Amino acid sequence: MESNLLSGPAITEEPSQEHRDRGFVIGVDIGGTNLRLALADWAGNFVGRWACSTAGIREPQAIVRLICQGVDALILESGRSRGDLKAIAAGAPGITDSDNGVVLATSYLMGWKEVPLRDLLEAELGVPAFLDNDVNMAAFGEYSAGSAIGVSDFVFLAIGTGVGAGIVLNGQVYRGHGWLAGEVGYMLVPGTGVTAIEEDRPGALEEMVGGEGIRSRWQCRWSEGETTLPQEATATQIFDAARAGDALAQELLGLVARTLAYAIYNISLVLNCPLFVLGGSVGLHPALREAAGAVLKRINTRVQPTLAPSSLGAEAQLNGAVFRAIAVATSRRLVRECRAQKACLNGSANID
Repeated sequence: MESNLLSGPAITEEPSQEHRDRGFVIGVDIGGTNLRLALADWAGNFVGRWACSTAGIREPQAIVRLICQGVDALILESGRSRGDLKAIAAGAPGITDSDNGVVLATSYLMGWKEVPLRDLLEAELGVPAFLDNDVNMAAFGEYSAGSAIGVSDFVFLAIGTGVGAGIVLNGQVYRGHGWLAGEVGYMLVPGTGVTAIEEDRPGALEEMVGGEGIRSRWQCRWSEGETTLPQEATATQIFDAARAGDALAQELLGLVARTLAYAIYNISLVLNCPLFVLGGSVGLHPALREAAGAVLKRINTRVQPTLAPSSLGAEAQLNGAVFRAIAVATSRRLVRECRAQKACLNGSANID
């Protein structure tokens, strides 16, 4: 079975025992400043890790070389060989065409545009590769091994420095026309400003609930006599202080939670998803989840999506990449077996 246009390749059956014994896959998390790799077995268990800095690196080929360096280091450490590598999958920040394996645009990787990263990886490593947006990859991780196991319809909200969503409908990642589904950071909700969208600028929702937006609002509201926190406090420090009773921090937490709850409510009305998984350094904070949940209960008693923390945390994207790689390897093997069987049958027909 070839790759599905919405969800990517599906795991259609268990790999054979021979493949279990010999093969492995690699998952890759490409960040703005760091690169992480995980070597995993056919069950998705991590058996090796590798990481390095990508700060200041502009060229896609340089990132590919680093990935290959990490692959070789993991192979050496595990006592395996390149021939045992069956597939690789990577998540990249930015707009990504997963059908063709192209990073269309991203500001995080020094302005990459139209980078055929999948083809570059396949050419260097000689194995099938899969590429997706990092938040979509994290959503698939939660679906495969995290807080959304067994849930066919849910939204993964990555709330860290910025805000993005991975949408899973009927068990498939939904990417939308132009691969732009999930760009919820640009949502307009009550309390946000209505301004023209500028390239490489955060959207209205992101400016309210993203980590950098929270810090900016804190700096504007900060007053030395009203809080014990410094003016340069981070979003998670502000939330910690709010739980401890800091009045100014509680005021800001209330604003952020209300804005997030409005966004979740609007998304749930359109998609009717019963579950929202909150990830990212800001989204994982229990104070934000509890406060947003309380607002949702006040808004409407009928529409009550469950808010759950990501159980994978910072590992969601790597897990998603690993399980995508397993799906790629499995589907390619089945295609080869079907072709071989067809060739055998055709040969028999010719003999007869």
